[in-house]
Amino acid sequence: MEITLSSKKEAWLHAIRLRTLPLALSSILAGSFLAAHYQVFRLEVFIFASLTTIFLQILSNLANDYGDSVHGADSKDREGPIRAVQSGILSLSEMKKAIFLFTAFSLISGLILLYISLPDLKLFILFLTLGIAAIVAAITYTSGKKPYGYAGLGDISVFVFFGLLGVSGTFFLHGLSFDSKILFPAISLGLFSTTVLNINNIRDITSDTNAGKKSIPVRIGRENAILYNWVLIIGGNLFLLFFAFLDQSWWSLLALIVLPFMLNVGKAVSTKTSSKELDPYLKKMAVSTLLWVLAFGAGLIFF
Repeated sequence: MEITLSSKKEAWLHAIRLRTLPLALSSILAGSFLAAHYQVFRLEVFIFASLTTIFLQILSNLANDYGDSVHGADSKDREGPIRAVQSGILSLSEMKKAIFLFTAFSLISGLILLYISLPDLKLFILFLTLGIAAIVAAITYTSGKKPYGYAGLGDISVFVFFGLLGVSGTFFLHGLSFDSKILFPAISLGLFSTTVLNINNIRDITSDTNAGKKSIPVRIGRENAILYNWVLIIGGNLFLLFFAFLDQSWWSLLALIVLPFMLNVGKAVSTKTSSKELDPYLKKMAVSTLLWVLAFGAGLIFF
């Protein structure tokens, strides 16, 4: 493996996986751009929604490191980047303590977000329930006795939390209102985020098979997983067209300038077979998603 970890500081930074944070923030940005478009944007909601999402993503990364080490997906045969616990520098007990810490951070930040956003007790309880569900989902993806990621349900979770709930929930917290048209960009974000997970699972298909992790690519095979990848990329951009037509926000189509970069990712996933070759395209798809959101927001707000 190319990456080696020589200190606890390096191991913790590697476990946090900073490169995943832009993708996590994309749904918050999209929901906030839509809130600004509909003139209900609140800065304090944006700040605490972003902070809560960062804590949740770090929690998910730490739990994933812990869970895959326990369940064997991070064995010596794994071809992807080395994990912190797998390296031996961080112990399982240290990682478990960090998981508890970021669970607390996520909960506290989320409670502050709901307190400043929701005047109604019923809404507060509803969103608190959703927030707790997000924490549980972050932890149990690869951890626990029956991690749902090992059953191939990670794609559904990512689509819901990074897409539907991430975008529409953020929008609602801004203005305490809902417009069905925002479901279309929410679906786009869900599909793009699922693309990143799918590329990750295609990269790890061999080690996941050996570990009994039945991700979608393991279940349907590499060729069908590549086709699935194209459906996610094209589908995400098609739903943007639906939104632009229904909302008559034609400048939101500015996001399509990122489409060639996403198509390049799709082509690479179709042609490259080694884990080493595929790994950079995880970051490229995540960055492309962030750029897509920024272009989408610029089209909504400035034109």
